[in-house]
Amino acid sequence: MNEATWFAANRALWDARTAAHLPSDFYDVAGFRAGADSLREIELAEVGAVAGRTLLHLQCHFGQDTLAWARRGAVVTGLDFSGAAIAAARTLAAEVGQPAEFVEANVYDAPAALGGRQFDIVFTSYGVLGWLPDLTRWATAAAACVAPGGFLYLAEFHPVFWMFDNDLERVAYPYLNAGVIAEESAGTYADHVAPIQQAEYGWNHGLGEVVSALTAAGLEIEFLHEFDYSPWNFSRVFVEVGANRFQVRGLEGKLPLTYSIRARRAG
Repeated sequence: MNEATWFAANRALWDARTAAHLPSDFYDVAGFRAGADSLREIELAEVGAVAGRTLLHLQCHFGQDTLAWARRGAVVTGLDFSGAAIAAARTLAAEVGQPAEFVEANVYDAPAALGGRQFDIVFTSYGVLGWLPDLTRWATAAAACVAPGGFLYLAEFHPVFWMFDNDLERVAYPYLNAGVIAEESAGTYADHVAPIQQAEYGWNHGLGEVVSALTAAGLEIEFLHEFDYSPWNFSRVFVEVGANRFQVRGLEGKLPLTYSIRARRAG
Protein backbone atom coordinates (compact mmCIF):
# COMPACT_ATOMS: atom_id res chain seq x y z
CA MET A 1 0.00 0.00 0.00
CA ASN A 2 1.35 3.45 -0.92
CA GLU A 3 0.75 7.09 -0.10
CA ALA A 4 -1.81 7.59 -2.86
CA THR A 5 -3.89 4.73 -1.46
CA TRP A 6 -3.64 6.10 2.10
CA PHE A 7 -4.75 9.57 1.04
CA ALA A 8 -7.59 8.23 -1.11
CA ALA A 9 -8.95 6.23 1.85
CA ASN A 10 -8.59 9.16 4.25
CA ARG A 11 -10.24 11.50 1.76
CA ALA A 12 -13.24 9.17 1.51
CA LEU A 13 -13.35 9.03 5.31
CA TRP A 14 -13.39 12.83 5.61
CA ASP A 15 -16.04 13.12 2.90
CA ALA A 16 -18.22 10.84 5.04
CA ARG A 17 -17.31 12.67 8.24
CA THR A 18 -18.31 16.01 6.75
CA ALA A 19 -21.87 14.78 6.31
CA ALA A 20 -21.91 13.62 9.94
CA HIS A 21 -20.22 16.72 11.34
CA LEU A 22 -22.45 19.37 9.80
CA PRO A 23 -25.54 18.48 11.92
CA SER A 24 -23.58 17.45 15.02
CA ASP A 25 -23.86 19.13 18.41
CA PHE A 26 -20.05 19.11 18.55
CA TYR A 27 -19.71 21.64 15.74
CA ASP A 28 -23.01 23.45 16.41
CA VAL A 29 -23.21 24.91 12.92
CA ALA A 30 -26.64 26.39 13.69
CA GLY A 31 -25.11 28.29 16.59
CA PHE A 32 -22.27 29.45 14.39
CA ARG A 33 -24.71 30.74 11.78
CA ALA A 34 -26.38 32.70 14.58
CA GLY A 35 -23.08 34.31 15.62
CA ALA A 36 -21.45 31.86 18.04
CA ASP A 37 -17.67 31.55 17.92
CA SER A 38 -15.83 28.33 17.09
CA LEU A 39 -12.31 29.48 17.99
CA ARG A 40 -10.81 28.74 21.41
CA GLU A 41 -8.80 30.75 23.92
CA ILE A 42 -5.44 29.20 22.97
CA GLU A 43 -5.43 30.29 19.34
CA LEU A 44 -7.23 33.57 19.99
CA ALA A 45 -4.61 34.66 22.51
CA GLU A 46 -1.61 33.46 20.51
CA VAL A 47 -2.53 34.41 16.95
CA GLY A 48 -3.58 37.88 18.00
CA ALA A 49 -5.32 40.54 15.92
CA VAL A 50 -6.04 39.50 12.33
CA ALA A 51 -8.06 42.41 10.96
CA GLY A 52 -6.86 43.34 7.50
CA ARG A 53 -4.35 40.50 7.35
CA THR A 54 -4.34 37.62 4.88
CA LEU A 55 -4.84 34.25 6.54
CA LEU A 56 -4.51 30.79 5.02
CA HIS A 57 -6.19 27.96 6.92
CA LEU A 58 -4.61 24.62 5.99
CA GLN A 59 -6.63 21.41 6.46
CA CYS A 60 -9.65 23.59 7.16
CA HIS A 61 -12.35 20.86 7.07
CA PHE A 62 -15.67 22.58 6.26
CA GLY A 63 -14.32 26.02 7.01
CA GLN A 64 -16.04 26.99 10.25
CA ASP A 65 -12.85 28.22 11.94
CA THR A 66 -11.75 29.83 8.67
CA LEU A 67 -14.94 31.88 8.69
CA ALA A 68 -14.51 32.65 12.39
CA TRP A 69 -11.23 34.36 11.48
CA ALA A 70 -13.03 36.18 8.66
CA ARG A 71 -15.50 37.52 11.21
CA ARG A 72 -12.52 39.07 12.97
CA GLY A 73 -11.53 40.89 9.82
CA ALA A 74 -9.02 38.53 8.22
CA VAL A 75 -8.95 38.02 4.46
CA VAL A 76 -9.25 34.25 4.49
CA THR A 77 -8.47 31.28 2.28
CA GLY A 78 -9.18 27.71 3.38
CA LEU A 79 -7.65 24.58 1.90
CA ASP A 80 -8.66 20.95 2.39
CA PHE A 81 -8.37 17.70 0.43
CA SER A 82 -12.01 16.70 0.96
CA GLY A 83 -14.26 17.81 -1.87
CA ALA A 84 -17.32 17.38 0.32
CA ALA A 85 -15.79 19.59 3.03
CA ILE A 86 -14.84 22.33 0.56
CA ALA A 87 -18.33 22.32 -0.94
CA ALA A 88 -19.81 22.62 2.56
CA ALA A 89 -17.38 25.44 3.40
CA ARG A 90 -18.47 27.44 0.37
CA THR A 91 -22.11 26.92 1.31
CA LEU A 92 -21.48 27.97 4.91
CA ALA A 93 -19.62 31.10 3.78
CA ALA A 94 -22.61 32.12 1.69
CA GLU A 95 -25.01 31.39 4.55
CA VAL A 96 -23.13 33.60 7.03
CA GLY A 97 -22.30 36.26 4.46
CA GLN A 98 -18.54 36.11 4.91
CA PRO A 99 -16.24 36.50 1.90
CA ALA A 100 -13.82 33.61 1.76
CA GLU A 101 -11.96 31.50 -0.78
CA PHE A 102 -11.89 27.72 -0.43
CA VAL A 103 -9.52 25.50 -2.38
CA GLU A 104 -9.66 21.71 -2.73
CA ALA A 105 -6.12 20.30 -2.56
CA ASN A 106 -3.80 18.10 -0.56
CA VAL A 107 -1.85 20.19 1.94
CA TYR A 108 1.39 18.98 0.36
CA ASP A 109 0.28 20.67 -2.87
CA ALA A 110 -0.74 23.96 -1.26
CA PRO A 111 1.90 26.22 -2.90
CA ALA A 112 0.96 25.09 -6.42
CA ALA A 113 -2.78 24.99 -5.69
CA LEU A 114 -2.61 28.58 -4.45
CA GLY A 115 -0.54 29.81 -7.37
CA GLY A 116 2.47 30.59 -5.20
CA ARG A 117 0.59 33.17 -3.13
CA GLN A 118 1.88 33.96 0.33
CA PHE A 119 -0.05 34.99 3.44
CA ASP A 120 0.56 37.01 6.59
CA ILE A 121 -0.69 34.10 8.70
CA VAL A 122 -0.78 30.39 7.92
CA PHE A 123 -3.06 28.71 10.46
CA THR A 124 -3.74 25.04 11.15
CA SER A 125 -5.26 23.40 14.20
CA TYR A 126 -6.36 20.34 16.17
CA GLY A 127 -6.05 16.91 14.65
CA VAL A 128 -4.19 17.83 11.47
CA LEU A 129 -0.66 16.43 11.60
CA GLY A 130 -1.64 12.84 12.36
CA TRP A 131 -2.99 12.43 8.82
CA LEU A 132 0.38 13.20 7.23
CA PRO A 133 3.16 10.63 6.74
CA ASP A 134 5.94 13.16 6.08
CA LEU A 135 6.24 16.34 8.16
CA THR A 136 9.22 17.60 6.16
CA ARG A 137 6.99 17.90 3.09
CA TRP A 138 4.23 19.47 5.18
CA ALA A 139 6.52 22.08 6.72
CA THR A 140 8.13 22.87 3.36
CA ALA A 141 4.73 23.41 1.74
CA ALA A 142 3.32 25.40 4.67
CA ALA A 143 6.43 27.58 4.99
CA ALA A 144 6.31 28.38 1.28
CA CYS A 145 2.90 29.96 1.88
CA VAL A 146 4.16 32.29 4.65
CA ALA A 147 4.94 35.83 3.50
CA PRO A 148 8.15 37.52 4.67
CA GLY A 149 7.52 38.81 8.18
CA GLY A 150 4.51 36.52 8.55
CA PHE A 151 4.11 33.42 10.67
CA LEU A 152 2.76 29.89 10.77
CA TYR A 153 0.62 29.01 13.75
CA LEU A 154 -0.14 25.45 14.80
CA ALA A 155 -2.42 24.34 17.65
CA GLU A 156 -2.49 20.56 17.93
CA PHE A 157 -3.23 17.66 20.23
CA HIS A 158 -0.14 16.50 22.09
CA PRO A 159 1.76 13.43 20.82
CA VAL A 160 1.73 11.99 24.35
CA PHE A 161 -2.08 11.95 24.13
CA TRP A 162 -1.94 10.07 20.82
CA MET A 163 0.04 7.25 22.47
CA PHE A 164 -3.04 6.01 24.33
CA ASP A 165 -6.00 3.94 23.22
CA ASN A 166 -9.41 5.61 22.84
CA ASP A 167 -10.30 5.17 26.51
CA LEU A 168 -6.81 6.19 27.72
CA GLU A 169 -6.41 2.93 29.60
CA ARG A 170 -3.13 1.80 28.05
CA VAL A 171 -0.28 2.96 25.84
CA ALA A 172 -1.15 1.54 22.43
CA TYR A 173 0.96 3.55 19.97
CA PRO A 174 4.55 4.82 19.75
CA TYR A 175 5.42 8.43 20.57
CA LEU A 176 7.74 8.67 17.55
CA ASN A 177 6.76 8.15 13.94
CA ALA A 178 7.18 4.41 13.45
CA GLY A 179 5.26 4.28 10.18
CA VAL A 180 1.64 4.08 9.18
CA ILE A 181 -1.03 3.19 11.75
CA ALA A 182 -3.84 1.42 9.87
CA GLU A 183 -7.16 1.08 11.66
CA GLU A 184 -10.86 0.63 11.01
CA SER A 185 -12.71 3.81 11.94
CA ALA A 186 -16.14 3.58 13.54
CA GLY A 187 -18.20 6.70 14.10
CA THR A 188 -16.39 10.00 14.54
CA TYR A 189 -15.09 12.17 17.36
CA ALA A 190 -18.02 14.53 16.80
CA ASP A 191 -20.62 11.75 16.77
CA HIS A 192 -19.54 8.42 18.23
CA VAL A 193 -22.56 6.60 16.80
CA ALA A 194 -22.42 8.07 13.30
CA PRO A 195 -22.90 5.30 10.69
CA ILE A 196 -19.32 5.50 9.43
CA GLN A 197 -17.17 2.37 9.18
CA GLN A 198 -14.10 2.93 7.04
CA ALA A 199 -10.36 2.34 6.98
CA GLU A 200 -8.14 5.19 8.14
CA TYR A 201 -4.39 5.71 8.04
CA GLY A 202 -2.46 7.90 10.47
CA TRP A 203 1.00 8.71 11.78
CA ASN A 204 2.29 9.89 15.14
CA HIS A 205 4.77 12.77 15.27
CA GLY A 206 6.82 13.75 18.33
CA LEU A 207 7.44 17.40 19.19
CA GLY A 208 11.07 17.14 18.07
CA GLU A 209 9.97 16.06 14.61
CA VAL A 210 7.52 18.96 14.33
CA VAL A 211 10.01 21.61 15.48
CA SER A 212 12.83 20.23 13.34
CA ALA A 213 10.64 20.17 10.23
CA LEU A 214 9.61 23.80 10.70
CA THR A 215 13.13 25.08 11.33
CA ALA A 216 14.50 23.10 8.37
CA ALA A 217 11.85 24.81 6.22
CA GLY A 218 13.35 28.19 7.13
CA LEU A 219 10.99 29.29 9.90
CA GLU A 220 12.12 30.57 13.30
CA ILE A 221 10.28 29.16 16.32
CA GLU A 222 8.93 31.99 18.46
CA PHE A 223 7.36 29.72 21.07
CA LEU A 224 6.31 26.19 21.85
CA HIS A 225 3.61 26.00 24.54
CA GLU A 226 2.15 22.86 26.10
CA PHE A 227 -1.22 22.66 27.86
CA ASP A 228 -2.73 20.14 30.26
CA TYR A 229 -6.21 20.41 28.76
CA SER A 230 -8.11 20.01 25.52
CA PRO A 231 -10.34 22.91 24.41
CA TRP A 232 -12.62 20.35 22.76
CA ASN A 233 -14.70 17.64 24.41
CA PHE A 234 -14.37 14.73 22.00
CA SER A 235 -13.44 11.83 24.28
CA ARG A 236 -15.65 9.63 26.45
CA VAL A 237 -13.06 9.91 29.24
CA PHE A 238 -12.87 13.71 29.35
CA VAL A 239 -14.23 15.72 32.26
CA GLU A 240 -14.83 19.49 32.16
CA VAL A 241 -12.52 21.43 34.48
CA GLY A 242 -13.32 24.94 33.22
CA ALA A 243 -14.96 26.76 30.33
CA ASN A 244 -13.91 24.86 27.18
CA ARG A 245 -11.25 23.02 29.18
CA PHE A 246 -11.32 19.24 29.37
CA GLN A 247 -8.95 16.79 31.06
CA VAL A 248 -8.80 13.02 31.44
CA ARG A 249 -11.02 11.75 34.24
CA GLY A 250 -8.80 10.42 37.04
CA LEU A 251 -5.68 12.02 35.52
CA GLU A 252 -6.67 15.67 35.80
CA GLY A 253 -3.65 17.93 35.35
CA LYS A 254 -1.22 15.04 34.81
CA LEU A 255 -1.05 14.73 31.02
CA PRO A 256 -0.12 17.20 28.28
CA LEU A 257 -3.11 17.22 25.95
CA THR A 258 -2.41 20.05 23.52
CA TYR A 259 0.44 22.25 22.34
CA SER A 260 0.95 25.27 20.14
CA ILE A 261 3.78 26.63 18.00
CA ARG A 262 4.28 29.96 16.30
CA ALA A 263 7.05 30.06 13.73
CA ARG A 264 7.97 33.21 11.79
CA ARG A 265 9.57 33.86 8.42
CA ALA A 266 12.18 36.58 8.47
CA GLY A 267 11.04 39.84 6.88
